Amino acid sequence: MGRFLLGFIIGIVLVPLAVLAYLTYGRVPVAVSDAPFPYEHQLVSLPLDARIQKDMVGTHLEPDQTNLTAGARIYIERCSTCHGLHGKSAAIGEHMYPDAPQLLEPHRNDPTIVGVSDDPVGETYWKVENGIRLTGMPSFKTQLSDIEIWQVSIFLANASKPMPPAVLDLLNRAPAPPAEAPIQPPSPSPASEDQ
Repeated sequence: MGRFLLGFIIGIVLVPLAVLAYLTYGRVPVAVSDAPFPYEHQLVSLPLDARIQKDMVGTHLEPDQTNLTAGARIYIERCSTCHGLHGKSAAIGEHMYPDAPQLLEPHRNDPTIVGVSDDPVGETYWKVENGIRLTGMPSFKTQLSDIEIWQVSIFLANASKPMPPAVLDLLNRAPAPPAEAPIQPPSPSPASEDQ
């Protein structure tokens, strides 16, 4: 019994110390180009899916021409930089980890599904409103109104269905997403501001 207790105590001390050493010695794959952890997708998806299911809400808005057109406009202005347009991929989203999904392209394995059109609209709403940690997906809670978040979510939920002509016109006239991240001019140095 004493050996078991000693082993148990050593295990309680050594295992956390080994994990701490692993985390602090610069070997954890955190760069976008690093290979993922074993079971990383499952470890991240389980709590995310559980949280979304717990918090997901519904809407009274319908996928009518007004909401689909507004949603398409919001998507073009706010989302296409990372998620692309049909036939126009977004280079920025392709260099994130995980890659930002191309939300207006059919799935490889099931071309009847476009982007997240197979997800409940409330799930897409939750992701747009709250963002997703460690993915590059920001929260739009302070940038879009509640109705705007619903409109873009409804647009994406219906991306696999025929769209009204006004929506198709908007999407066809939309400029291609940037081929690379915008270059910011260097900010002036404090010394040059004093002169």
